Amino acid sequence: MDILAEELAFPEGPVVMGDGSVIVVELAGGRITRCWNGRKETICEIGGGPNGAAIGPDGALYVCNNGGLDLTKFQNARGPRSEGRIERIDLATGKFERLFDSCDGIPLEAPNDLVFDAEGRLWFTDLGKSHDGIRTASGLFTCLPDGSSISAINRHASGYNGIGISPDGCTVYVADTHQARLYSYERKAEPQRPQWVATAPGAVGFDSLAVTAAGNVCVATLFEGGITTITPTGQTSKRDFDDVYVTNIAFGGPDMRDAFITLSSKGLLVKVRWDEPGLTLNYNG
Repeated sequence: MDILAEELAFPEGPVVMGDGSVIVVELAGGRITRCWNGRKETICEIGGGPNGAAIGPDGALYVCNNGGLDLTKFQNARGPRSEGRIERIDLATGKFERLFDSCDGIPLEAPNDLVFDAEGRLWFTDLGKSHDGIRTASGLFTCLPDGSSISAINRHASGYNGIGISPDGCTVYVADTHQARLYSYERKAEPQRPQWVATAPGAVGFDSLAVTAAGNVCVATLFEGGITTITPTGQTSKRDFDDVYVTNIAFGGPDMRDAFITLSSKGLLVKVRWDEPGLTLNYNG
């Protein structure tokens, strides 16, 4: 395991770039950071709680910002909590703009992770928030990156987190944190009910995910830290990592077998070799 960056403030959302760098969000630091195998550069201080990131069809970085969660256990947590939103960052200048903070007049709670399909449509999850003993609803949404439209696919989930698209582009996968379940949807911009794929064994939770070229879904696994690989037929296997908050995995490298993983409670971005190549995303930096 190679350590590419350390002392990150709860890193998430790794984006593997063509120049050899990896961009991460620092959830507890409210910033976007480029990592160069031992060197770090701040792209922008975006504020709130940046949670997931992806390159869009225009080459910009799109970010799910949960608005700030209860991160008081992290010493470097800072900034006021605010509403959740989807934001766009110009990587050349660091300038960021807000695209969406509501859908059908209902505020977004805690946008968490996102993926672009081949047509350039953005799909994202909203984890929901807990406050005053009440947990708000989670959901799956889709929108256009020009800010022209947004719609809800499902507003009644438990705790949707990671998201990915199958190699044939027909299926959207979502990981539910609290249930440790993987669900699937048809890639259609219309309200749907989810289809159950698999549930992870043990006292674990699910975080973000990445899909392999063969169509397997690799889900970052919390509490009993690791990566759980789920086949399309629902079979599971797990590779352990020494962190209770293994939060993200992304693939890159010449053969797409380099796995970039965030060990968030330790503040690390690491790279390991994977046993199968990851799926090349529709848009890359």
